Amino acid sequence: MTVSVIVLSHKPGAWLEACLDSVAGQADEVVLVDNGSDQGAASGIGKSRGARVVRSEKNLGYAAGVNLGVRHSTGDLLALLNDDAVASPRWLPAARAALGTDDVAAVVPKVLRSDWYREILFDDTPRDAPGDHRVLGRMIRSVTSDGQEVLDRVLGWGIHELERPSAGVTGQWRWTRPGAPFYVPVGGAGGAEVLVDGEAPPPGPTCRLLNKAGGYLRGDGVLGDIGDETPDDGRWDKLSEPFFGSGTAFVTRRETFERVGALAEPFFAYYEDGDWCWRARLSGMRIIYEPSSTVEHRHSATMGDRSPMAARLANRNRLLTLVRNAPISQLPPAVRRARREARGAHELVDIASKLPWGLWSRHAGARRWKLSPAELWDSWAGVGADWDRSPCRS
Repeated sequence: MTVSVIVLSHKPGAWLEACLDSVAGQADEVVLVDNGSDQGAASGIGKSRGARVVRSEKNLGYAAGVNLGVRHSTGDLLALLNDDAVASPRWLPAARAALGTDDVAAVVPKVLRSDWYREILFDDTPRDAPGDHRVLGRMIRSVTSDGQEVLDRVLGWGIHELERPSAGVTGQWRWTRPGAPFYVPVGGAGGAEVLVDGEAPPPGPTCRLLNKAGGYLRGDGVLGDIGDETPDDGRWDKLSEPFFGSGTAFVTRRETFERVGALAEPFFAYYEDGDWCWRARLSGMRIIYEPSSTVEHRHSATMGDRSPMAARLANRNRLLTLVRNAPISQLPPAVRRARREARGAHELVDIASKLPWGLWSRHAGARRWKLSPAELWDSWAGVGADWDRSPCRS
């Protein structure tokens, strides 16, 4: 079977060249969708790398952009790859083998974060703070890697979110979580000098971190990445079946894509991959995680996960995904959450304007269901939402 790789690019950087080069030798064709890039910058890079270029004069969003690429592709297998991801030589061969039987809708790889990280674990006594439900260790105001401030880029279960000035407190800081490791980006495997508040931390290993090993469905309807920010030290090397696969990189058959249906274009971006996999599962198909198929990911190089636009789209599309696929009983709390998390009246209007389409598309898609939404929810809600967050074993 022939394979078409589809790459979408709106704000290309040097990462696009690396992405296209990584698949040139393992795909029958590479289709680059220039999704309204400034002055056709993505098109120029794609042509220089031998890709078939499809140009849109405006940004169609991820879902419509991928659908456009699919329509211009010819392969029996369709492989989606983010433009800020680099595939290993085993990505497509291993995915092709794992597609196996006809009930497998898609195969997703082990997705690694592109940096190396230095693990840090402090032996702190847990403390409580008035009005704060979290268990706290120490307050950290600075983390440097070879002299560069990286406090906002530190990852892991062992550190809480960045906090900013409040009454009586200046600067920014993060609290640690006692007994759990956190990870400082150090570039390459050789490491870097790491200082925490100006002092050398306890010794620790340098390791790679997982970005995702497929995705889970949380009990409140949130979709998340399995294993995110944990060491790639062997614990993620087992073939498994997650609830969904991320559009960062996944492989499906063309006939499966057409049977399940195209990505939901009204979403624009975020949750369209989870929605597609949810529809595939309702039709009786499975998603497979193949760890020998690997991809490195710069992680939101083109749109930060914490941008206001990303937050707005995620909030709206999480609700639309539930409206289209979840048991009816889950919709009232989902609507309340979406209203609570909306940032202003304009976001509420945006959500309300999409709900009729969500309900109509649910009705239209129900003819493909082999499982009821309640059956699927009872089987998968909460599965895979917790994992081993212990320190690196190497």
